[in-house]
Amino acid sequence: MFGGVPETGVTEVPEGACLLDVREDDEWSAGHAPGAVHIPLGLLSQRAGEVPKDTRVYVVCRVGGRSAQAVMALNQAGWDAVNVAGGMQAWEHAGLEMAAESDEEPRVV
Repeated sequence: MFGGVPETGVTEVPEGACLLDVREDDEWSAGHAPGAVHIPLGLLSQRAGEVPKDTRVYVVCRVGGRSAQAVMALNQAGWDAVNVAGGMQAWEHAGLEMAAESDEEPRVV
């Protein structure tokens, strides 16, 4: 657990799970998990309605700090959210699939 926040490893995120990426636009554009929903942490309170409440939400950032904040806020507001330990850095190191918003090779910045 990251500061008392529930978490799971990148290889334990179920296929097809609701994955919420709370990184900034430039980080998202450089490389992200395919199928993830992108809502920067600073906009989460305004856009929380876009996050489904009827399923567990796995939240990811670069290394886990921002996503832990998002998980705490979502869980306090009635969601079932889990932090993805190690964030997109761990995702990349595990060799999991990534996509980018450009023709460049996906990477974590």
